[in-house]
Amino acid sequence: MENTGRIEIDGFKLRYRTEGGGPDVLVIGSSIYYPRSFSQNLRKFLRLHFVDYRGFAEGPEAELTFDTLLDDLECFRQKLGLEKCIVVGHSAHGLLALEYAKKYKKHVSHTVIIGMPPHMRPDHIAMAQSNWEESVWPERKAAFERNMKLMPDEKLNHLPREQWFLQMNFRNIPKSWYNYNFDSTPLWQGVKPNIHVLDQMYLRFVREVDVSQGLESLDLPVLLVYGRFEFLVAPVHSWDPLRPKFKNLTVRIFEKSAHSPQYEEPDLFDAELLKWLGEI
Repeated sequence: MENTGRIEIDGFKLRYRTEGGGPDVLVIGSSIYYPRSFSQNLRKFLRLHFVDYRGFAEGPEAELTFDTLLDDLECFRQKLGLEKCIVVGHSAHGLLALEYAKKYKKHVSHTVIIGMPPHMRPDHIAMAQSNWEESVWPERKAAFERNMKLMPDEKLNHLPREQWFLQMNFRNIPKSWYNYNFDSTPLWQGVKPNIHVLDQMYLRFVREVDVSQGLESLDLPVLLVYGRFEFLVAPVHSWDPLRPKFKNLTVRIFEKSAHSPQYEEPDLFDAELLKWLGEI
């Protein structure tokens, strides 16, 4: 089953794409990028609804609140007719998934967060940097240095902001992909960042939102997924102080992945996800 469409909220054109059959899953972020990120096999077991958030949608410049982004997801849930769903968020979108589950928990059965640190304040950025510096993989670090020479800061910072975002992702491939020579260009084809929204997400929300709030009352199952070679964000042990606050937390670490285990180890990711869903 495939279905596409869009909703318009406050002048933002938010698209969605539905694929597969089975329990409903709301995959938050980009309706273009994420259908490419999750395996076709997963569509055999789950009905995946890939939805835009404003960071990857055409829309006006406006100051936002984090609650506004959560309410957009609730509009999608109602539009798609989902009484209850699994919510999935990768990277910064994991923050949206977790906080949506807290705010609208009667409509959520499970929450999956992938490659997401608790926040991106300076101490966690420093943890990511230390993890990178202390890793011993000369070939990976050499690949990053080559990327830095091809796209140094002075060149990067002169690009249009949309191109800056994409080129920063490409430059960071040795930190964000297990294959440090991976070409992620096809995943981003046709994706148009809304920089005004992305700036608010990365410069405000991922630093200001306190994920520890409300965890004690979140009684639904949460799956935290990380790659062993995660160098883009703070490592999985950054969650250690918060783990006792969860009522039902499962952690899975994928040995041959970095920031995107769902793409880098799709068979194993699918098996672990479906097993976890079946056990709850």
